Amino acid sequence: MSARPRARGPLAALVALFTAGYLAPYLLPTVVGRLAAGLGLGPAQAGLVGSVLLLGSASAGLTLAARVERVGPRRAARLGLLAMVLGYGSAAATGSLPLVVAGVVLGGFGSGSATAVAASGIAGRPDPQRASTLGLLSVSAAAGVLYLTLPRLGGGHSLPLLALAGAAVLVWPVTGRLPGATRAYRGVAVAEAAGPLPYRRAGAVLAGCVLAWSMAQNALWGVSGRIGTGQAGLSEVTAGAVFAVALGGGLAGVTAAGALGSRLGRAVPIGAGTVLIAACVLLSANADGLASFATGEVLWNTVYPVVLSYLLGLAASLDPRGRWAVLVGSASSLGTACGPVVGSVLSQAAGFPVMGAVLAGLLLAVAGPMAVVARHASGRPLVPGSIRRRGGAPAAFVAGAAPATTALLPQVGAPEQEIAAIPAPVAGRRRPVRSAFRLARPGRG
Repeated sequence: MSARPRARGPLAALVALFTAGYLAPYLLPTVVGRLAAGLGLGPAQAGLVGSVLLLGSASAGLTLAARVERVGPRRAARLGLLAMVLGYGSAAATGSLPLVVAGVVLGGFGSGSATAVAASGIAGRPDPQRASTLGLLSVSAAAGVLYLTLPRLGGGHSLPLLALAGAAVLVWPVTGRLPGATRAYRGVAVAEAAGPLPYRRAGAVLAGCVLAWSMAQNALWGVSGRIGTGQAGLSEVTAGAVFAVALGGGLAGVTAAGALGSRLGRAVPIGAGTVLIAACVLLSANADGLASFATGEVLWNTVYPVVLSYLLGLAASLDPRGRWAVLVGSASSLGTACGPVVGSVLSQAAGFPVMGAVLAGLLLAVAGPMAVVARHASGRPLVPGSIRRRGGAPAAFVAGAAPATTALLPQVGAPEQEIAAIPAPVAGRRRPVRSAFRLARPGRG
């Protein structure tokens, strides 16, 4: 059996599931703003409700990190989508705060379940970064359309929640293309999940940094609507148009990242991209008009999904079973969950400019460690030239130069095999060596 398992479902189904699961964090500004306006909540209270939604999403990822194959991708995906429909639908149908909170928690758990299934399946594909890029393109396009549409359909907190529930309904049919968990497959999955988790130190550092990285950005993202309508003096329609253009910039950025691929490695896009994001956070937090607000938001949202696609690809490369992909994604959801509360508290206590300075400093602090992980522990996939023998030519290159079946070629993302020492022949015992040589010569019996 190859080190990387077979792809868990067709790419189109995984991308659709990724889109449904990731849509809630992308719609966070309008969800928080509509909750505050529709239910009469203060900024900190509305941010807390948004954090509760994303906390439910993170808890689902942590729960399913090593259990997707055991439960079965199809069953886990359908349970997650059903929770999204019931949770977001019930929250949209009521104006009672306790029922809204309960609904968004259930819906958030469903979003996290869908994301966990998609992340696990994407990690099992030959090129997980390309699949992650397609997922980010899809969710950015869907969120951009909703940001243009929702402000023209009326106010209230129901519309964005109904959009999340509707996304789950639309994705449901493609779950039939995901694999189930037969008894034999379930037994193999349990054995695989019980294996040691590779790159533990690097994965833990990456997960902690991604938590802080997501928290800093979503702290600003959660209050971006208030910055636009309050500090920058824009209407909701204009602010929504800026967000749509910004997400369009994200589409362009992810497309460029997909075309660039691994030419620059992962360390440069992750490290330099995070530094650039920190500058954009400062610009957006200090915006006092349409020009500065739009520049900061568009540039920020262009770079953010690019770095995120490399982070997701890095997490997937650390473990071909998808465990680090799910755990890092859950850490990202935890950071996202804390973001609205952190942004609301900081902005109320010190104002938007000070909040931006604090968040930019946090991003600069995690840029270095993430780049180091990307440089030194990026999974070392087995591709031609990547395996070096002691004192010899690259083994994968030698293997790829001769005709061979696909099963005999090194699999992308497979861990390196340990080098076993072969004892040298003892001096004076040449007869066994000559015998072996005669057996290897053509025409000898």
